[in-house]
Amino acid sequence: MTRPIVVALAAVVVALLMSACSERQQVNTYKQGSYQGKTDTAPYANAPFNGNQQQWDSALRARNQYQNEYKRTN
Repeated sequence: MTRPIVVALAAVVVALLMSACSERQQVNTYKQGSYQGKTDTAPYANAPFNGNQQQWDSALRARNQYQNEYKRTN
């Protein structure tokens, strides 16, 4: 009765050891001097501002004023 348990346990150990051998490297390779990622866009380039930076700045200032505790209590 103990022999099948030992054989099953040995099979599980061998399977775990073999699965660790198949792990791939997870390190990125970088090319010197070039960025390989996605290019960033300006935060005001999308809707609803469509590239209007002054409108975006004023909306940002207005939104920040709503978070000002001194302005909210008066």
